[in-house]
Amino acid sequence: MKITAFKTPIVKPGDNITQLIADSIPQIPEKSVLVVTSKIISYAQNRLVPIKTGTKQEKHALIKQEADQHLPSSYSQYDIILAIKDGHLTANAGIDESNSSGHYVLWPENLQQVVNEIWQFAREHYQRKELGVIVTDSRTWPMRWGVVGTCLAHSGFKQLHDYRGKKDLFGREIKFVQLSIAEAIASFSVLEMGEVAEQTPLAIVEDIRQIEFQDHVPTKQELADLKIDMADDIYGSFLKSVPWIKGKH
Repeated sequence: MKITAFKTPIVKPGDNITQLIADSIPQIPEKSVLVVTSKIISYAQNRLVPIKTGTKQEKHALIKQEADQHLPSSYSQYDIILAIKDGHLTANAGIDESNSSGHYVLWPENLQQVVNEIWQFAREHYQRKELGVIVTDSRTWPMRWGVVGTCLAHSGFKQLHDYRGKKDLFGREIKFVQLSIAEAIASFSVLEMGEVAEQTPLAIVEDIRQIEFQDHVPTKQELADLKIDMADDIYGSFLKSVPWIKGKH
C-alpha cells in the first residue's frame, strides 16, 4: 500500500471542496482511493459554532443537540460525553475545537451525499473508471491510549471484504470475519496525513489489497449491511447496560 498526503491552503468557511481537490492533487491513478478529512468538509459547509463562554455547559449543550443518543457526562471521569452519531460510537458527538479559531467544529451534514458527489467529480475530473473516496476522522479504541483514523463515509468500492465460507490454513471454515477495507485505509491514511498542524487533509492511497471497486455509489442495502444493531453487536451487553438519552435534534 502506498499513501501520499497532499498539502493544501488553509480551508476557510464556505470553500469549495472539489475545487480544493482539483487545485491540490494533479493526478489520481487508476485503482486508487482519495482520502478527505471530515474537518475540511465541515468548514466548507460552515459547520462552525462560535465559542461564546467556553464553559463545559456550553459545549455539553451543543453535544446533546448534535448526538443521536448520548450518555450523561457523569459516566466519564474526563467529563466527556459518549455519544452515538450517524451510526458511530464517538466522544462528544465528533465535536472538537482543534484546528479552529474560536469555534466548535461539528461533523458534516449529509455526508454520504457529499462523498458520493466528490466521487463523481473525481472520476470525471481525473478521467478514472476505478476510483474510491473515503472521508475520515479520528477515534479512540477501548482500553488503548491514542487515536487512529476511522472512516465516516465511503463511495466507489465495497467496504467489506467477506471471508465467510472460506477456509483457513487448517481447513477450518470462517463463519464471522469480514474485513473492513475502508477502516483499514482510513487508519493508515490518517497516520500519514497527521493530526495537528501538518496541513495535509487530502491523500491518495494506491496498491490496496482486497479492494473491489464499483461503478456506482453505495446502495441503501450496502450501507445498511455495514451497521449492526446494538442488540446484535459483540459489545451489546455493555452498550445496552447504560441509560442512553435521545438527542434533541
